[in-house]
Amino acid sequence: MLQIKETAEGILFKIVVLPKSSRNMIAGLHGNALKVKITAPPVEGAANKMCVSFLSKLLKTPKSSLEIVSGPSARTKQILWRKSDAQELSAQRQALCALATE
Repeated sequence: MLQIKETAEGILFKIVVLPKSSRNMIAGLHGNALKVKITAPPVEGAANKMCVSFLSKLLKTPKSSLEIVSGPSARTKQILWRKSDAQELSAQRQALCALATE
């Protein structure tokens, strides 16, 4: 089950990134984290940039609202999805849960 933590700034969730994959995709769950396959190599932050871009497209949110807050050089990362208001928090949680079940 995807672990989602609500904070004053937004929602925190974990991802496991698999760089140099054949295509960008959500590959289910890895423990309590979302498994994300990315085509970019893990060189000079390319995989991190592509990961944020890919997630922003899937979650229909601006790239600026997503931030890697821990694990920038590790496969397991913690993402902060900043909220704009209290109502948005519930919608964000539902969107993340939907990704985890695809």
